[in-house]
Amino acid sequence: MSAAAKKVVVFDYGFGNVRSAERALARVGADVEITRDYDTAMNADGLLVPGVGAFSACMDGLRRARGEWVVGRRLAGGRPVMGICVGMQILFARGIEHGVETEGLDEWPGTVGPLKAPVVPHMGWNTVEAPADSDLFAGVGADERFYFVHSYAVHDWELEVTNPAIRAPRVTWATHGESFVAAVENGALWATQFHPEKSGDAGAQLLTNWIGTL
Repeated sequence: MSAAAKKVVVFDYGFGNVRSAERALARVGADVEITRDYDTAMNADGLLVPGVGAFSACMDGLRRARGEWVVGRRLAGGRPVMGICVGMQILFARGIEHGVETEGLDEWPGTVGPLKAPVVPHMGWNTVEAPADSDLFAGVGADERFYFVHSYAVHDWELEVTNPAIRAPRVTWATHGESFVAAVENGALWATQFHPEKSGDAGAQLLTNWIGTL
C-alpha cells in the first residue's frame, strides 16, 4: 500500500454490501476501513455510505450509528462523501414506500418513490446518460453499463442553483420504464443509484475518479 493512498471509510451501519465496497476500493488503491466509529469516519479522506433494502430501515440504522451527524458534519466542512444505492436515496428529503413516508437526510430536496416499469425490481445492467463535464464518469465510454438493483428511485431533480458563482450539480440519468436519477455530483457529495463496486471495469473507473478528488 502506497504511503500516499487515500484513507476511505466504508460506514458500517448494518445496511450495505460493505465487504464488496471494501474490496472494490482496495483494488483501485484506497486504504480502506469498515467502521462506524465516529472519529475514524470524520477524519478519513473519503466516506462511503452503502445501502440496501428499505429506505426506512436504512434511515433507522443510520441514525442509530450517528451516521446522519457524520454525513452532515463532513459535508459542512467540505469533506467528501459518496452514497451508493439506498445510500444515495437517503440523501434526499424523503422516501415513500407502501404509502409510508420517511424523512431522509435532506441534503437534496426530492422524493424517492416507486419505480414505474413493466419489470420491478430493476435488476441488471443498464446504460446511463452522464453530463459531458462529469468528473465521476471521466474516462468511461457512453455505452458502458452499470449494475442496478432497486425498486425505488428519484424521478425529478428539484435542487435549483440560482447563484452563478456556485457550480450547479451534475445529474446523470438512466431509464427503466421511466427516467430516473442514476448519479449526482454536487460539490463534496457524490452518489450513484447503481453499484459501482459490482460494475466491473467501468465501476472501478468511477471509484478511481472519486478517490482522485479526495
